[in-house]
Amino acid sequence: MQTFAELIERLDVSRGTHAKVSTLVEFFNQCPPHDAAWALQVLLGGSRRRLITGRRLRQICLEHSPLPDWLFDDCYSHVGDSAETIALLWQQVSAGGDDRWDNASTAEPLSSQPLHYWMEVLLPQAASAPDPEQQAAAVRRLWQGLSAQQLLVANKLLTGGLRIGVAKGLVVKALAQLSGVEDAVLQHRLMGGFSPTAQAWETLLAPTDALAAVPSRPYPFFLASPLELNAGTAEGAPLSGPTEHWLIEWKWDGIRGQLIRRQGQSFLWSRGEELLNDAFPELIDAATTLDDGTVLDGEVIVWHPGSARPASFAELQRRLGRKSTGRKLLAECPAAFVAYDLLEWEGDDWRPRPLSQRRTALETLIQQLPVATQTPAAGLLRLSEQLTLAHWEELEPLRQQATDTGAEGLMLKAMGSPYLAGRKRGHWWKHKRDPYSLDAVLLYAQAGSGRRANLFTDYTFGLWDGSGQLVSFAKAYSGLDDGEITALDRWIRSHTTERFGPVRAVEPLQVFELAFEGIQRSTRHKSGIAVRFPRISRWRRDKPAAEADSLTSALALLGPIA
Repeated sequence: MQTFAELIERLDVSRGTHAKVSTLVEFFNQCPPHDAAWALQVLLGGSRRRLITGRRLRQICLEHSPLPDWLFDDCYSHVGDSAETIALLWQQVSAGGDDRWDNASTAEPLSSQPLHYWMEVLLPQAASAPDPEQQAAAVRRLWQGLSAQQLLVANKLLTGGLRIGVAKGLVVKALAQLSGVEDAVLQHRLMGGFSPTAQAWETLLAPTDALAAVPSRPYPFFLASPLELNAGTAEGAPLSGPTEHWLIEWKWDGIRGQLIRRQGQSFLWSRGEELLNDAFPELIDAATTLDDGTVLDGEVIVWHPGSARPASFAELQRRLGRKSTGRKLLAECPAAFVAYDLLEWEGDDWRPRPLSQRRTALETLIQQLPVATQTPAAGLLRLSEQLTLAHWEELEPLRQQATDTGAEGLMLKAMGSPYLAGRKRGHWWKHKRDPYSLDAVLLYAQAGSGRRANLFTDYTFGLWDGSGQLVSFAKAYSGLDDGEITALDRWIRSHTTERFGPVRAVEPLQVFELAFEGIQRSTRHKSGIAVRFPRISRWRRDKPAAEADSLTSALALLGPIA
């Protein structure tokens, strides 16, 4: 545990990719396999299951303590995190403890225990104690003798809130340097989940592809880069070349996934490495028509039989996260898998081949499927539509048709491109339609967390209804720079009208342009609408609140996408 806490601290202060990778290589090189496996699990974000809430840790810290609640809360308001507040205050709090702490103050410090013992024994046992008093005593025993950094890490692991500023790509790069195994092979081996055991660690770094026989394992996803147009050209994208050198498709608003058929079994994985078999049983059934050794890359969407366009993302959301799907939901929200790419065919890895070959093979595969599976009316396995351009000047008009088609925009893929892992600029581009936007009035504000715990950074905005009242319709947390956040924070503090716990109501004077990707009707919201991915586009200091948009303006946006 001690060396892992030191790793987290070193990564936190490291600047630059090379320094972080070097730190990881040094740590893993000296770490026993079982501990290395657990460290990797945490670094990849795989151990975020909450064992104890931050509120409960606060109670445990304050019980029988000379520290008053208000002082802890005041410290928390400056720090913005319960685990970190306890880490900073624990030495003062524990110094005032008494015998009711079950002799926790005399217990041997546990920082020298290996990480795997903490993760598999100490933390779960403390959290699962049969009653509150025993749980509190067990947690305090864990705390005794820990440094502030070790205590912070332990509490973050308990609450499932440990966030480490290291991207998965950097971790993989460090493992590649350590083992000599290629990045792409390691990324593939890590897909579909990693079990934190010594055997899994050794298998991961094995020089041969020992995991090739795992039938459920998906491939790392290839991601497109945003296309930035400038005077008719695109940075890094040769739009001046022949249009026939590019595959152009609609970018659908669904769940990116891989449909796998291997060894008589079918699997549907999301880009977030979530197995979706239970949520989409009809797609799993459809996969049985594929030959063994087939992996398709595509989009999971809801598409009603006979419809020319897919349904909204709201209907797809009804299918997500389910362990079982009833007949009624299957009928109301029928799923489809729109296939973009062929990654594996007849057991061979087709990713190194050019997209032109993969597309031709994919077309052949779809055409050979049973009619009930492949026809659009069936709503199961579909081939993505290939769009045509006579010249690049037609690109923007085509993109403007995305809304009427039910798409987010366009995808542009070089016909000669292999299927790579991650985001590699120059091969695949996404050209999304312009976002929707509305001018809204700031109604409420709440302090952020972490380094912004002292600033109001979470905002609620409203639109005018038919009776001249402002009705809240969206929250946004991003879009302002540091200077604007500071200025708005000062304004909020001096224009607060009411307080509701951590939330402040403010004078309805400030107008902001909000951008968002989608809008739909919602019975859960007072406004009757819900928006997707709202963010602040700009602070409209030039506009009075009376000229902000209304719910009528918002509802008008529903027309082409309802």
